[in-house]
Amino acid sequence: MNKIKTIGVFTSGGDAPGMNAAIRAIVRTALYYNINVTGIMRGYEGMISGEFIPMSRKSVANIIQRGGTILKTARSEAFRTKEGRKEAFEQLKKHNIDALVAIGGEGTFTGANLFIKEFNIPVIGLPGTIDNDLLGTDFTIGYDTAINTVIDAVDKIRDTAESHDRLFIVEVMGRDSGLIALRSGIGVGAEAILIPESKTDIDALFKRLEESRSDKSSKIIIVAEGDEIGGFEITEMIKEKFPKYDTRLSILGHIQRGGKPSCMDRVLASRLGVAAVEALLNGRKGAMVGLINNNIHYTPFYNAIKHLSEADPNLLKIVNILSL
Repeated sequence: MNKIKTIGVFTSGGDAPGMNAAIRAIVRTALYYNINVTGIMRGYEGMISGEFIPMSRKSVANIIQRGGTILKTARSEAFRTKEGRKEAFEQLKKHNIDALVAIGGEGTFTGANLFIKEFNIPVIGLPGTIDNDLLGTDFTIGYDTAINTVIDAVDKIRDTAESHDRLFIVEVMGRDSGLIALRSGIGVGAEAILIPESKTDIDALFKRLEESRSDKSSKIIIVAEGDEIGGFEITEMIKEKFPKYDTRLSILGHIQRGGKPSCMDRVLASRLGVAAVEALLNGRKGAMVGLINNNIHYTPFYNAIKHLSEADPNLLKIVNILSL
C-alpha cells in the first residue's frame, strides 16, 4: 500500500443527495486504515483559500441521512487558471495532504485531471451528480433520489390535473442530459418525454395529442430543461394549437437537488467511498470509481466526462408503447 498519511476530501459543482453519505464513508474508511482525513470546504475555491478542517469519526456522525453537503460546494473560476491551481497545490502541501478524493461531476473531474498532470497529486473521483451523465457507472450519487423526487412531485401534479382535466408540461433538470426526464417520465406514465439527446418532433407531439384518448382526464408531458425548445415554448405552442386543453406549465427546479438521499444512494455512496480510499492506498489515481453491473469499476477521468450522445432506444420505445 502507498505511504499516504493524509487524504483530503471535497465536494464540488452542483450538490447531490448522498454526498454526505460519501463523505462519511471516505472519512471512516481512511480512519480504519489509520490515515488522517482533512475536509476541504467549498470545493476548489476553498482549496485555494485554505479552508481546511480536520475530520474525525464524530465529524461524520448522523449525516448519512442528510441531503446537501456538510463540506459545502462552489464553482471556482480561479481554479480554471494555472495560477489558481498552483495556489491550491501550495495549500495542500502546507496542510500535509498527500492525496484527494473529489466528489462531483464533469467540471470537478476536468479540474482534477489538469491538477494531476501539473502537480502529480493522486486524485480519485466519486460521481456526485443528479444527472447520471458520467460514463463508467450505471448510476451516479444523487440520481435515484432526484428521479424519485420528480415522481413524487408529478404524482401530486397528476392529482390536481385529473381534478381539472388539465394537461401539464413539467420541466425537470437536465441541461445536457435527459436521463432524469426519461426515467421519471416512464415512472409517472407521461404522454411524451422531450430530452436533449433527441430532436423534438413537434408535429409528432401534436399528432400524439390529437390521437390521445378523449376519456383521459389528465395528460403529463415531461421536458428536460436542455431540450432545444424548452418547457415554456412548448406550453405556448400547445396552448395555441389546442385551445380546448387547459394547459399549465410547472418547473420543478431545485427541489430535485434536495431532500434525504434514498437507500440506493446511501448504499451507492458508501460503497464508492470505501473503494475510493482503497484505490488511493493501492496507488491508483486519475480515475472515477463507479458501479457497473453491481461491481466496482475505475474509469479514467478523461473517459468519465464524455457525454452520452444518445438515449437508450429501449426506454424511448417503452414511452411510445405505454403512452397509449
